[in-house]
Amino acid sequence: MNPNLIKSIEGKKKELDKLRPLPKGIVSKLNEQFYLEWTYNSNAIEGNTLSLQETDLVLRQGITIGNKSLREHFEVLNHKEGIYFLEEIIKKKTFISVNLIREIHGKILKNIDDEQAGVFRSTNVRITGASHIPPSAGKIYDLVMELVEWYYINYKSISIPEIAAWMHYKLVFIHPFIDGNGRTARLLMNLILMQEGYPPAVILHLDRKKYYKVLREADKGNPSTFLDFVGRSIERSLIIYLNALRPDSSNEKQGYITLKEATKYCNFSLEYLSLLARTGKLSAVKFNRNWMTTIQAVQTYLEETSIKKN
Repeated sequence: MNPNLIKSIEGKKKELDKLRPLPKGIVSKLNEQFYLEWTYNSNAIEGNTLSLQETDLVLRQGITIGNKSLREHFEVLNHKEGIYFLEEIIKKKTFISVNLIREIHGKILKNIDDEQAGVFRSTNVRITGASHIPPSAGKIYDLVMELVEWYYINYKSISIPEIAAWMHYKLVFIHPFIDGNGRTARLLMNLILMQEGYPPAVILHLDRKKYYKVLREADKGNPSTFLDFVGRSIERSLIIYLNALRPDSSNEKQGYITLKEATKYCNFSLEYLSLLARTGKLSAVKFNRNWMTTIQAVQTYLEETSIKKN
């Protein structure tokens, strides 16, 4: 991971730690926001078609959305249970282990594929669109055991953001399960971060193409772009936390601009940008009650919609 990025992340983490104990009311609101965003994006990356608002309805009210599959609803509910499971692990200070990784996966596939939930694959697989061929099924248990051992060997010598990103990549590389590997890897990554007082890092669905691109680059022996990609997600979460906890701070919001300011960089109205933010089509976050985005996010949206039109 880029040393300057690590320095920036760890600097913001120190700022967050100085504010502890954090106000329970604000933390509760932040968790609500993050858990929704995390669930929506992690599922959307894997092809779930529920929108951000629909995901919110399923989580908050248990509403079944018309024309959406039962599997998609279970993916939302299961991910929520996966997050709650992480919270229990953190409270109990449970050690990371092979069985713990299987338990996390078991939450993800509950009521979707109970026979495979928490079970290492017994067949060889290919990943669609990827050149990487996952290890043979007979090596899975030993490789996951080696992964856990690697974690404890490097825990004190590698920064928390780096080791969390590495664990994410290494688990996806092994691809130990028939389904649900990405969600499990992202939950494991965030477990490591949250155990150390970091907010969860959210890989945005809008960055899906880039996410898979940096994973492919890592498979080819260049993991730095993937590590930096995850690092920026960690930094983003810290920025959101700090700005929520210091609403009266005169400091700039670390690259974020208001939607009104964003209208200068496109031909869209404030109302339309607000709609894009609410529906998850424009990468944006809420600081207090106001949606904020970045110039890069606006440019990315313009590029993607331009490609679609062509």
